[in-house]
Amino acid sequence: MDPLRIQVHPSDNVAIVVNPEGLPTGTTFADGLRLVEHIPQSHKVALKRFAAGEPIVRYGQIIGQANREIPQGSWIREDTLELPMAPALDQLALATAVPHHHPSLEGYTFDGYRNADGSVGTKNILGITTTVQCVAPTVDYAVRRIKAELLPRFTNVDDVVSITHTYGCGVAIDAPGATIPIRTLGHISHHANFGASPLVVSLGCEKLQPARMLPGENLQRLTNKLPILNDDPYVVRLQDEDLRGFGEIISAIMRYAEKRLVELNRRQRTSCPASELNVGLQCGGSDAFSGVTCNPAVGYASDLLVRAGASVMFSEVTEVRDAVHLLTPRCSSENVARDLIREMRWYDEYLARGGADRSANPTPGNKRGGLSNVVEKALGSVAKAGTSAIAHVASHGDKVTAKGLTFAATPASDFICGTQQLASMNMHVFTTGEGTPYGLALVPVIKVSSRTALAERWRDLIDLDAGRIATGHATIESVGWELFHLLLDVASGRKKTWADHWGLHNALAPFNPGPVT
Repeated sequence: MDPLRIQVHPSDNVAIVVNPEGLPTGTTFADGLRLVEHIPQSHKVALKRFAAGEPIVRYGQIIGQANREIPQGSWIREDTLELPMAPALDQLALATAVPHHHPSLEGYTFDGYRNADGSVGTKNILGITTTVQCVAPTVDYAVRRIKAELLPRFTNVDDVVSITHTYGCGVAIDAPGATIPIRTLGHISHHANFGASPLVVSLGCEKLQPARMLPGENLQRLTNKLPILNDDPYVVRLQDEDLRGFGEIISAIMRYAEKRLVELNRRQRTSCPASELNVGLQCGGSDAFSGVTCNPAVGYASDLLVRAGASVMFSEVTEVRDAVHLLTPRCSSENVARDLIREMRWYDEYLARGGADRSANPTPGNKRGGLSNVVEKALGSVAKAGTSAIAHVASHGDKVTAKGLTFAATPASDFICGTQQLASMNMHVFTTGEGTPYGLALVPVIKVSSRTALAERWRDLIDLDAGRIATGHATIESVGWELFHLLLDVASGRKKTWADHWGLHNALAPFNPGPVT
């Protein structure tokens, strides 16, 4: 393979190395650029000589200033540049470059499960939600029994999933930040893929009482002595005096579970327009290819979904913050742009209270993959948002139902972001450069790799290889369409993701910015 590099924008004064093994000292490109040191794959090469203090540009944006003289053909990495200031939130352009509407996409459908509340599921799952971590082992035990003894009789039900978490007690339940995990868990309890009112398992003495998690619901306690009368959510409270010992507790959970399985087993997939999809976009284990291959391809698919009338969410505040100046002009109105700024400012203040700064975001793996700092990471991350107008902004813990492109505020942590998006989405797209076996039980997670080398090494973990874009074997447009069709197939149950094939499902991690007592 001839020496190959990618320069994203004509004004860029650095490029990334494409060759899988990197390039050795002395390598000369066709245009005469000669490397003065070995540069690994995905890392940056200086296209010019830099004087100390001179800006280093990638994606057409300044990602830092050289902190020393850097010869042409050198390796540009974290220790050679200074982190620039984040864009000032009070100086951003508001809705000054709103994209024109793309032509609508008609006729695209998937086979989903319609629910009485108007939502549409992509799986058919019995969900058992919990109010507190104390009951998690009991619920997990019950789920194992349900899967072994009951589920085989209900062949139309995909799975039984326990919604366990680390929240619920030992927290300042009335603190302002507490509304975020409480709302999130309430929304997940009514997930479209559950198809019916949830079974809630409570301890009894916890701070997060069922009525607080599911306000306005007609909650009825279910024990061995209480008959099931209707479809309202029921609560099995472990501390009820009617439940004598572990055996009766498990019996109560299983009796309710059997009723729900009967109901779920009647569900049938029906043809639904693509507009019923609610797709969450996320990245993890990103590298310098992510903003060149997988994220732009996902962005293209995002535009297709928006044109089809679907709901699309991109998130991860700290991986948007340093590119927010590119997003506020794209907002559909000044009010939407101000909402976006509000979420950036909230997180700035949250990090400041914790004594953290923006440099805390990139991981060792991100840096190994060629990302020098959070600015470069953010510029590649926002490519997932495509080119559509940002129509809505959702705050932490909000449920997204609006059509079009939404920025849904979440931390960048894979597990927390996934949990927060799970409150709304029925499909998930996850891009990665370094690789991760991440998955969720409630929704299909489609993994898209930034590099072909990763897709080949993890051929039974990666669902779609976008690395072909870097070598010219595919285009952003072609991979975007491929992902769009894959989303419809997986949502219909015609194809299964590798994460679901292996049962790789991460634990939920609701975001709790409030105090722990």
